[in-house]
Amino acid sequence: MSDVLKTQAAVIGAGPAGLMAAEVLARGGVRVTVFDAMPSAGRKFLMAGRGGLNLTHSEPLVEFMARYGAAASFLKPAIDAFTPDALRTWADDLGQPNFIGSSGRVFPKALKASPLLRAWLRRLDSMGVTFALRHRWTGWDGAGCLRFQAPGGEHLVAANAIVLALGGASWPRLGSDGNWVEWLAAKGVAVAPLQPANSGFTVAWSDIFRDRFEGHPLKTISLSSGTQTVRGEAVITRDGIEGGAVYALSSLLREQINRSGQATLHVNLRPDIAGDELAARLSAPRGKQSISNWLRKAAGLTPVAIGLLQEAAIASAQLLASMSPVALAALIHDVPVTLNSIAPIARAISSAGGIAFSALDDHYMIQKLPGVFVAGEMLDWEAPTGGYLLQASFATGAAAGRGALQWLKR
Repeated sequence: MSDVLKTQAAVIGAGPAGLMAAEVLARGGVRVTVFDAMPSAGRKFLMAGRGGLNLTHSEPLVEFMARYGAAASFLKPAIDAFTPDALRTWADDLGQPNFIGSSGRVFPKALKASPLLRAWLRRLDSMGVTFALRHRWTGWDGAGCLRFQAPGGEHLVAANAIVLALGGASWPRLGSDGNWVEWLAAKGVAVAPLQPANSGFTVAWSDIFRDRFEGHPLKTISLSSGTQTVRGEAVITRDGIEGGAVYALSSLLREQINRSGQATLHVNLRPDIAGDELAARLSAPRGKQSISNWLRKAAGLTPVAIGLLQEAAIASAQLLASMSPVALAALIHDVPVTLNSIAPIARAISSAGGIAFSALDDHYMIQKLPGVFVAGEMLDWEAPTGGYLLQASFATGAAAGRGALQWLKR
């Protein structure tokens, strides 16, 4: 076992929340060491930017905050102190100009995470921030030192302030495995169970539908659950359904499954055509056309949409060809899809649950662990995709960094 390493501030987790906390601390003149289990920093951040890094969103702040649901009141001070506009300015200062897309989402002009991350790491290096990679945190020893498993064996670290930013439990292969839950729970910290968020769901597709339509998108649809309706797209998977519109309803659907064991997702395949107009189109004689070809021409449905209709008809012991135009139009506007379970958390974009805000003080310090601050997805909040996840991670990282800086200067 090596000697105890001493540092003013230890940040555990080199994702957006941890790196932002490190930047705030370093700007305050603190000597910071960032620890991460992975061989390089920002693994999940890079994954998030693989399809175009969505940094934040440009909508008015009141609407923006509503995306966080029950956690909005707790997150508001942190986001007020590091707003979406402040995040855009911060990225500009790193030499990464950004723009607002047609959906209101904000992207760097490079449309990638890697240039921003490289510029950020250069800045942190110039500020004296030290990185200890391949250091997996395993809790505390009896003397209160941080324990890390590293290539050379166990390392012990004594720090005057600690920022925990280890993420939730989605994408564990990128470092956020949720193992920290047991160590904090053992110290009496209130932690809500980690659950998938922005996740897909399993569906018992027929073999024919699964084999033919796995990977096919459902476009220009709307999805509903309860009183909530979302426009967007979904993708058929071998085991179920996923995609942006599904993710937007995932928290509601997850809670229904937790309560009842199942949930029903309602799919409107032609939301832009009124029911009476659609029924009129379907009143035209079919002649010798196959039902699929007729639906394609009369209702403008894609093969995967027709397949989904067939799945619903079979489930209710009906034949599409025998349905009246009014009944068929109604089914096209409301295809019920039974969701049997939530996709595994390892495949979710993010996770819900985590450290309760009631366990923290106003500076993101864990009340039962003086000098230990927490940020990012370790906290009990969730949000849809669209820039809200990263914004809250950056903002809570900055808040935890300010809290740790105040602690050190008390």
